Amino acid sequence: QASLVVLSACNTGFGRITGDGVIGLSRALISAGVPSVIVSLWAVPDAPTSELMQSFYQNLQSNPDKAQALRQAMLTTMKTHPQPRNWAAFTLIGEAE
Repeated sequence: QASLVVLSACNTGFGRITGDGVIGLSRALISAGVPSVIVSLWAVPDAPTSELMQSFYQNLQSNPDKAQALRQAMLTTMKTHPQPRNWAAFTLIGEAE
């Protein structure tokens, strides 16, 4: 019944690559009916990830577009943690709104 699942731990977007795409936790959630999942593509550092997620949820309160909320959170996190490994790991799978 969730409209969004956020998996903010390390490597949550990983899975087995097949002809049907990546088979992993995000695919299981989408198959179970969750319209939107946010995952990380590599090991993420704690402090920048915490800042990014706080910013994401604040943005989401004023803008229901999950993709835009994530993008704005990344831009905000870039200001204090400019290296991409600190903010670029996250991606939205599924519906933006």
